[in-house]
Amino acid sequence: MDHWLAFARGPLFIAAFTLMVLGLGRLVVLELFEMAKSWLRMKDRKIPWSQNLKTLAEWLAPVRLIPRIRPLMSMASFLFHVGLIIVPIFLAEHVLLWKAGVGLGWPGLGSVVADYLTLMTIMTGMILLGIRIFHRATRAISGFSDYALLIILLLPFISGYLAMHPQFLFTRMQTMLLIHILSGELVLVLIPFTKMAHVVLFPFDRLSSDFFWRFPADGPDRVAEALHGEEVKA
Repeated sequence: MDHWLAFARGPLFIAAFTLMVLGLGRLVVLELFEMAKSWLRMKDRKIPWSQNLKTLAEWLAPVRLIPRIRPLMSMASFLFHVGLIIVPIFLAEHVLLWKAGVGLGWPGLGSVVADYLTLMTIMTGMILLGIRIFHRATRAISGFSDYALLIILLLPFISGYLAMHPQFLFTRMQTMLLIHILSGELVLVLIPFTKMAHVVLFPFDRLSSDFFWRFPADGPDRVAEALHGEEVKA
C-alpha cells in the first residue's frame, strides 16, 4: 500500500496536474484565438471593459444576486465553489503535496478551519445533488454528467475528511487516503474536458459575448445582399 501511495502522490500527481495545465492552456489559447478573429472582423470595437469587470466581480461574489435567483441553490452553489477552490489549494497537507510535486509552496490552512470548510463543501454539495434529484425543473435540465461530476467532486472531500478522522473509518486509513488521492487526481484530469473548465474560462465567457455577438465590418452589406440580391451602400 505504501508503494501505491508514493506512486499516487508522486508521478501520478505530476502527470494529472500536467494534463490539467496543458488542457486548460489549450482551451484558453483557442478562446483567445476566436476572440482575436472576431476582433479583426468587428466594425464597432468599443468594448465596455469597466462594465465587464463589474459584471465579473458581481458573479464572483454574487452578494446581490443570491437573494433574487433561487436563494437556496444560489447560496449552496456559491459556498460549494468556495470550498472547491480553497480546500484543495490551501489545506496544509495539500500544500506539502504541491511543493513536492511541482516545487511551489504557500501558507496553508489550519486543521480546524479546513475541517469546517470541508464539511461545508460536503453539505452544500449534497444540497445541490438533492435539488437536482427532487426539484422537477432542475431535474428536467440535468443530464447524467451533471450528477456524475457532482459525485466525483464530492468524493475527494468525503474520503479526505474520513482519512483525517480515523474514528469514522470503516476501512484502513491508507486505503481511504489512496481513494482520496486518486479521486482528487481524477478531478484534475477531468477539468479540461468537462464543464469544470469554467474555473479558468469563466472570465473569458463573460467577455466573449462582446466579441462574438457583433457584426463583422462588412456584415450589414452581406446580409442586405443575401436578402435583396444587391449590396446596400451607406
